[in-house]
Amino acid sequence: MSFRKYKRYVEEGDVVAIHMGRDTLKAVTVVKDEIQSNKLGSFPHNDWIGREYGSKVYSKKGSFVYLLHPTPELWTLMLPHRTQILYLADISFISAYLELKPGSRMIESGTGSGSFSHSIARTIAPTGHLFSFEYHEERANLARQEFKDHGLEDLITLTHRDVCKDGFGLSDTVNAVFLDLPAPWEAVESAKKAFKQHRTGKICTFSPCIEQVSKTVAALNEHKFVDITMFECLIRNQEVYSVKKLTVDHAIQNIRYMDARRKENKAKAKRSIDEMKGHTSYLTFATFLPVEAGTAPAATE
Repeated sequence: MSFRKYKRYVEEGDVVAIHMGRDTLKAVTVVKDEIQSNKLGSFPHNDWIGREYGSKVYSKKGSFVYLLHPTPELWTLMLPHRTQILYLADISFISAYLELKPGSRMIESGTGSGSFSHSIARTIAPTGHLFSFEYHEERANLARQEFKDHGLEDLITLTHRDVCKDGFGLSDTVNAVFLDLPAPWEAVESAKKAFKQHRTGKICTFSPCIEQVSKTVAALNEHKFVDITMFECLIRNQEVYSVKKLTVDHAIQNIRYMDARRKENKAKAKRSIDEMKGHTSYLTFATFLPVEAGTAPAATE
């Protein structure tokens, strides 16, 4: 099954996003004669095969789930966590600042649970390529199998390597680099060599601690990167609900009433602050400048 192309009907072997509620998603591989059981009841896979994606299917209890076509966004919300992952706010922000588009060639390190990898692959398809690096062998093998199962193996080359010690092994190859590493500053020199040497490129590092940012910025300055900036993405959800429409006269009466109550009770008005999701990591961006003609290293295949 491919995450890159939408198809209309559920088939055996597909990965289906089961929507069980507003915040409840589960990835299920469709297997003939198997039954998916959850708090809403039992759902035979045979009832799913041949249904259109987006269909509502019922259990014998009368409860229902939706069969959704998987996308990188849905995969981020339901993937098996092997590491801390990037979520949609950071993914979209990074993709925009790295100027990713169809045909882009990019380095990602480390692969982790593959959340960002799926979004990158869709963005750079059909002619781009992602070089993904993961130092943990078991995680690398699991991610490689997922990319194959999801139809992304022609877009992603996954390598098991400690890039901080051994580098990327690429030169004059990529447009963008993303580093989600404990010590990203140790990979900056190798990343610089991997950029296409006669055009500008973008690099981003993802670091939870400001001390990591400080060391990374020092390394970026040392290797002549420019336009170094840092961002932090925070999410505040907005709730939409219906309110009673008031006339101007009603609004004035309400204001006068509340003002009289405050004077009578000497009460202080206060407003609660909406909850905001907290810090994930700092995003540090910089720009690679082209080298002078004749000084670039030889390109690799």
